[in-house]
Amino acid sequence: MAYRWVYAQPEREESVHYLQQELNVPSEIARLLAIRGIESFDDAKSFFRPEKQKLYDPFLMKDMDKGASRLAEAICNHQKVLIYGDYDVDGTTAVSILYTFLRSFGIDVHYYIPHRFKEGYGINPDGIRHAIDIDADLIVSVDCGITAFEEAKVAKENGIDLIICDHHTVGDEIPEALAVLDPKRPDCNYPFDGLSGAGVGYKLVQGTVEKLGLPKTLPHQFLDLVAISIASDIVPIVEENRYLMRRGLKLINTEPRVGIKALLNRIKIPPGTVTTSSIVFSIGPRINAAGRMGDATAAVELMISEDETKAAKYASELEAINIRRRSTDSETMEQAVDMLENNFNVDNMSTMVLHHPEWHLGVIGIVASRLVDAYYRPTIMLSTVEGKIKGSARSIKGFNIYNALKKCEDLLEQFGGHEFAAGLTMDAENLDEFRQRMNSIGFQKLSDNDFLPELQIDSVLDLEQVDPKFWKLLTQFEPFGPGNMRPVFVSQDVCIEGVPSIVGNGHLKFKVRQNGSAVLDVIGFNMHEYLPMLRKCDDGQMDVAYVLEENHWNGKRTIQMRLKDIKVHN
Repeated sequence: MAYRWVYAQPEREESVHYLQQELNVPSEIARLLAIRGIESFDDAKSFFRPEKQKLYDPFLMKDMDKGASRLAEAICNHQKVLIYGDYDVDGTTAVSILYTFLRSFGIDVHYYIPHRFKEGYGINPDGIRHAIDIDADLIVSVDCGITAFEEAKVAKENGIDLIICDHHTVGDEIPEALAVLDPKRPDCNYPFDGLSGAGVGYKLVQGTVEKLGLPKTLPHQFLDLVAISIASDIVPIVEENRYLMRRGLKLINTEPRVGIKALLNRIKIPPGTVTTSSIVFSIGPRINAAGRMGDATAAVELMISEDETKAAKYASELEAINIRRRSTDSETMEQAVDMLENNFNVDNMSTMVLHHPEWHLGVIGIVASRLVDAYYRPTIMLSTVEGKIKGSARSIKGFNIYNALKKCEDLLEQFGGHEFAAGLTMDAENLDEFRQRMNSIGFQKLSDNDFLPELQIDSVLDLEQVDPKFWKLLTQFEPFGPGNMRPVFVSQDVCIEGVPSIVGNGHLKFKVRQNGSAVLDVIGFNMHEYLPMLRKCDDGQMDVAYVLEENHWNGKRTIQMRLKDIKVHN
């Protein structure tokens, strides 16, 4: 796919020179900092050493005093508590945190994860009935609940207190719960609203520990699960999340809990090498697979396990589920591409609305994201479940998919989401009109230029500057993620060394040199289509956009360039 290269600029160019002098770093490193809004020595200190900063006081969050006091009461009085969570990574890690925390006090604690297809997202009547059946005194919801208006009333009518821990956007009203913890509440003064669902649950643990008069360091044991939730839920890795992520990664790499260690062993990732990317591409998808395929129980059981044999069993189960999920992904992707190529003219589509009655609801969101990557059009993948059409939407920059769906709400039974991702349900009879209207909305909002994706470039870099010292400085920018993405560099007029080739399943591999630089390896995942162009490229007539990363192979570590795009001069 071709990209428009867009070069990032710092808000104030003079900040680059100032940081270079104050920190004694190369200008490229100073520029990366300035682009990220870092303009002073103290800003840089906080960025590079987030562990030196204190976590925000949990009691700055609206309703935290009521929530933490009630949970502490449940612990002191040995009451029965039900933890209610979502079926994705964020929800299952959050459930595992609260469940493990309460279990450590010997109280009667249960958890409830709704079945993705039988019950759907959020607190539902079946879950409340379950709480009533087990005579629960308290329900703590995590990563869901902010729209559970009726369910909150039913819980209250049955004498069950409800604490809601959520991080999703708040509507005009909030449920009638004992406490509603959500940093996105308009009336909440918590300094950071980018917490994950597990992050909000962690703050509740912090508050409860203080109410109980226990050491404030006690909750730190859960930061590994918080880190997994942050990386997997794509929340911004800035401010407090940067602290939580950094500490959590350290815990995973030095003292992984029994379940996480079993999973790392199963997928052959040695403790000590886990990064944000490891979570996003290896750990998170396996934890998520169970919920995607229907029942997330195995994911929670893995994370709360204290027995190595049981943990190994659940790790193997998750791996098997993930293999099935990947197979379903691939099959669905092939069907969707075939449908686009044979039944539609993509050039005449501003949005791609695809429906197949047998597509698996658990994977169509992933496939929609891949179609966005391939065709760079807002994409809505739909299936049929019990006579209703349900699906997932993914979007591109400049097109708010939630607002677009709102313009179609007369055709929809329900919908929800945000700018780049959403879910929806409709009657089958509305599908054709919905497709036409979405296409019309897309063409009104998007220009031809919008269908060519942007590649954000951080800096132009000479390859001779890529040495161990530069790499060491660059690694201090980790952990990477939204708000602090891995820097993308451009090197100009590079020469190809040797003959480019294809390795693995369509991956491009070659070597480059620039002027007097050392030779660097380049890997372009799934970029085999560039091979003919590269083999015709003359020396010094190519610019490459890439990120730098460390490659581990046969016990050796080398710096390599992971290709993002190529521009051949001719």
